[in-house]
Formats: sequence, C-alpha cells, structure tokens
Amino acid sequence: MPVQSIDIQTADGTMDAKLFSPEGQGPWPGVVMISDAGGTRPAFEAMAQRLASEGYVVLLPHVYYREGRAPLLGQGSMADESFRKRVFALLATLTPERILTDAAAEVGFLTSRPEVKRGGIGVVGYCMGGAVAMRMMAGFPEQVAAAASYHGGHLATDDPRSPHLLADKLRGELYFGHADKDVFMEAASIARLEEALKKAGVTFQSELYEGSGHGFAVNGSPAFTPQASERHWKTMLALFGRTLRV
Repeated sequence: MPVQSIDIQTADGTMDAKLFSPEGQGPWPGVVMISDAGGTRPAFEAMAQRLASEGYVVLLPHVYYREGRAPLLGQGSMADESFRKRVFALLATLTPERILTDAAAEVGFLTSRPEVKRGGIGVVGYCMGGAVAMRMMAGFPEQVAAAASYHGGHLATDDPRSPHLLADKLRGELYFGHADKDVFMEAASIARLEEALKKAGVTFQSELYEGSGHGFAVNGSPAFTPQASERHWKTMLALFGRTLRV
C-alpha cells in the first residue's frame, strides 16, 4: 500500500503523521486511526496498511507530537515502572481541549484530500483512543459518520469531562468492543456508558470480548489475542462498510 510521511499544521504546532492509501484509483472513504497509549509504532502501521488494503485512506497521527516527533517511547513494557511513568506522563498531555484541537486538523486534512470520498469519515481508536474517537464524533458531528472503540478505557467515569457525558452530541454510529475484566473499563462503567447512549438515542453496538484482556486487538500487546483481534477487524469493517460506503 502507498504510504506517505506527512506534517499537519495544528493550532499548537506541527503534527507528524502517516497516510496510507489503497492501490489503484480512488476516491475512497477516509478513516483516522488513533493508537493506544503506547503511541504510533510498527504494529499500528501494519494495522493502518491492512485497513488501507480494504479500500480506505487511513490517517495515523502521532498524538504526542507536542512532546517531539515519533517515535517517543520505543520498545517497552507497562510492567516496567519507568516506562509506565513515561506513558502516563504523555497521556496527561492529551486534555479534551487538545484532543479537539488535533481533531480539527485531522478532520480538515483528511476531508480535503482529493483521494478521499466526499461525505462522512470514520475514526477507530484503541485504549485511550476510544475516548478520542468519541470526542472527535461529538466535536465534528457533520464530518465523523462512524466511530469504533476497542478496549477503550475510562469512557464513563465520575469526571465532569467523561466521554459518556457527550452522548447527546453523537450523531453517527458507534461500535464498542470491550475487553473482559478490563481495569480501565469495568462492567459498571460499561453499563453506565450504555445507559447514557441509550438515553440519548445514539445508534451503537456494545460488545464484550469474553476472555480477552486490555490490548487484545494490537499485535505485540501482552493481551493480544488473534481470535479476538480478527473479530475486531470483522466488526470494524462491517461498521465502516455500512456507514462510509453509502
């Protein structure tokens, strides 16, 4: 698949990213892929390439660009305290305000590309990217037609800025693939999220991937589960197929 290294101007600086396109002639639907807390790395580049091979233009942004160009973290394990502290420090930089600033640039870039099909785009996020996907749809309801979250964390909390409180601003279709016994998204939080979405009349699916841990979809994660990962591909492609290819 053709891959381009690109720079996108945001209100806060220059975001480095990669753009993956299908072979052949477009236009194709566009999708923004948001990495997990570990940031962009070869595993996510491979995932973006796979999605592009299915007929989508995929933007993979470096969400921590304010702290330096990718890669920032390199190889590491969340079992290592120093690595874990670095990850959490980076996560703390992604405030809701900054997420929307970046979303404006990402949506604007992707929808302006000649190879991207007119109409709504999609967003898929992993781990903390699930919350980003929700915020992007809530902030840009006219442009974001579909959003998917896989082993998303902290989607429904007591925080006054919790993503589930944006339910009444969600206009597209969403899919949630929850990890089983995920300390970042426990059963009570899943129920809270679903209740908010139902009350707001949001079109969504919320499924539990039984026996799978946080990170099941991402190759290289300690919780990576091939069967669950393939299920995630099936549900994601189904969502984007019925919402972005119309």
